[in-house]
Amino acid sequence: MARIAVIGGTGYAGSNIVAEAVERGHTVVSVARSVPVERIDGATYIEGTLLDVPGLLEELEGVDVIVSAVAPRGDMLGKLRPSIAELLTELPPTVRIGVIGGAGGSLVAEGGERVVDQPSFTEEYKPEALEAIGILEDLRTWGGGHDWFYIHPAGGFGAYDPGERTGTYRTGGDVIVTDDKGDSYISGPDFAIAVLDEIEEPKHSRERFTVGY
Repeated sequence: MARIAVIGGTGYAGSNIVAEAVERGHTVVSVARSVPVERIDGATYIEGTLLDVPGLLEELEGVDVIVSAVAPRGDMLGKLRPSIAELLTELPPTVRIGVIGGAGGSLVAEGGERVVDQPSFTEEYKPEALEAIGILEDLRTWGGGHDWFYIHPAGGFGAYDPGERTGTYRTGGDVIVTDDKGDSYISGPDFAIAVLDEIEEPKHSRERFTVGY
């Protein structure tokens, strides 16, 4: 069993990941700026933020895997990318890091354009999509010894349509995952399954992958 810390563990993606990790018997720490009233039994909740990396790492000493489920929006827009870079610099090289990105950085086809560059992509979401892509670029050029993985969820992933746990998902490498109707979706619980499967049996060492149905 691993010792897993989920930064942004009270958000939509993070809370699903925390729940799945606890269900599988891992030691789980959920990190957020405030401790929620409603908590997942079996998880430890602490206050922390990527805006204070040194303080955060003091709280997370001894973890095996850190998953960032923080979105670059609100006051994190423009700050998440440098914070992840600082985290990489300060983390012991034995700690694996996973980053939850957005669908915007996925490709529409193998060797094709990015989703964020399509005319249909909502303009107001472009800044956070581009910052998330920047984090992936930093990971790819990172010269440290850390192992990492980066996951693009499907286009319809979000709290507005949480869905149900089916126990199934597909991965698509660099390409956004769509069904036979062209829809791109995955539920919160099934996305968390994909994250924990990667933690338990790594198949995407130092690379990104996409997830959907």
